Amino acid sequence: MANSSISALRGGCPAPFFNELSFPTEGGHVEGRLCSPLGPLSCCIPCPMTDWAYPDNFNTATAAADWINVAGMICCGFLLISWIVLPVEKTHRHYLSISLTCAVALMNLGFIVPLAAKPNQCFNEITPHGMDTSSVCAASGSFLLAGGWAGIMWVFLRALSLHLQICWQLVVGRNYMWFSQVLGWGIPIIGLVILLVFSGVSFRFGGTCHINHENSLADFWIPLLVFAGLTVIIQFATFGYCIKVYLASLTDNSASTEGSGMPSYSNSIRTMTPRQAYRRIRRVIQLQWRGIVIVLIIIADVIFFAVIFVFLDNTVESLKTNPQKALVWAACLMAFDGDKNKCLDKAKDLVVGLPTVTAVLILLAMNGLWLLLLLGRWSMVTGWVEFFGALRGNRTKKEFVSVDARIDIKQDPRSYEMLSRDSGKAETVLTPVSATKSPTRGGRHTPDYFGQGARYQPHQRSFSSPRPPQQIHWDTMQGYQDAYPMPTMSPTRPHNYEDMNPLGMNRIEKEEEADYPAPRSPPRSQYPQPGAADYSRDHPFI
Repeated sequence: MANSSISALRGGCPAPFFNELSFPTEGGHVEGRLCSPLGPLSCCIPCPMTDWAYPDNFNTATAAADWINVAGMICCGFLLISWIVLPVEKTHRHYLSISLTCAVALMNLGFIVPLAAKPNQCFNEITPHGMDTSSVCAASGSFLLAGGWAGIMWVFLRALSLHLQICWQLVVGRNYMWFSQVLGWGIPIIGLVILLVFSGVSFRFGGTCHINHENSLADFWIPLLVFAGLTVIIQFATFGYCIKVYLASLTDNSASTEGSGMPSYSNSIRTMTPRQAYRRIRRVIQLQWRGIVIVLIIIADVIFFAVIFVFLDNTVESLKTNPQKALVWAACLMAFDGDKNKCLDKAKDLVVGLPTVTAVLILLAMNGLWLLLLLGRWSMVTGWVEFFGALRGNRTKKEFVSVDARIDIKQDPRSYEMLSRDSGKAETVLTPVSATKSPTRGGRHTPDYFGQGARYQPHQRSFSSPRPPQQIHWDTMQGYQDAYPMPTMSPTRPHNYEDMNPLGMNRIEKEEEADYPAPRSPPRSQYPQPGAADYSRDHPFI
């Protein structure tokens, strides 16, 4: 009975082909049928086409790539949970890294969903399932395309952020964060809606649904490659600027440093020397080299996948418009009664080679592994150990510590702090310099408050060395002596002031008054005012 039904469906077409008129014109992705006129009949290749154009190990290769996606999804999940649960000093989380990891996780879901659901790829013998007839196809295609869109957008935003910091010395703050969130998720959502409406997805290349050929260049591939091209241009422009600054620093003979530790607001591209610019760029690259490598890896994977899939899509569509290309292969299948293994060499020119397909799928699947290797840190492992240790009751007791309980000369001791909440973090406390006791002397004496030496505590970013204080002597009597000079004493009258009591009334001999000249009178006005008394004349007061 089954053989008779299959023969009826063939409708006169030789095996393994089926007559298109034997199937309804609705249901599944009808445009995905691969049919060719054979005399008065329209004969179609059985679904799925990959089972006839590729060897039997094609399904094994795609399944292996799907399991690598599972491993990549586990890596992405570990990173996301670590960033959520653990403190920031353990993970060094950043919104650019979090968003890029979410995009890669979406792309992995596009391969994991069909691996778990194991859906039937075909609606009938010649028609593949589309998003209208298979919920698994709609979910896997949406995850894959949305993840691809979001991945391209977030590597573009990451490359742009690095370019602004290195080449333009702009600090990307909160405004850039909100701009990135709107652009990084808004464009993928809008792009996904547009491509699902005007193109749709269906089973065309293995167990995962991909975008259909209709309008795919306009609503997906061209915009995606435009942002990918901009990312490459920005990244290589940044590299070119770094190389230029490095070469300029080699010829820079100015003996300058990056700063003296004091705040400066004049550092710009025009005021910085080449050596200073090179040191600043080197610091930025040392902090963000992982992000740079991730950008290059993901952009290479997406561009590789886009080029290969567009080539495969155009090859399949060319068979519809020009069936003569597949005539040799079709004749081989009919001659050997549908034995594909004897005709695989004829199908090499019609499809992309299996090694290339396997390489594309594995590279896409490994993005999650690259994220863990480059964005993950060993401190995450220690953070989880401390986290689970705290759950078992080994939480470190929180306590306040006196300001002079301990001293850490390696840190800046200018502030009083409590113990850190993290036991692994160094505490910074300040112990005031104790007063140095003066040696015991007999009798009354004045303590030496100004003879103590304080330790020099250099600033963490200070490049200066301590200098001895300048010995400045300020004599408060100097100005008074200049204005009122002491009288010159006669040699016969020695200074016998040592025995005088400074707090008592002392009698000075009357004859000494002649030795003290009278204070100078102000200069006489050349133009006295009329009616004003003239007290500078040499006459006694009356």
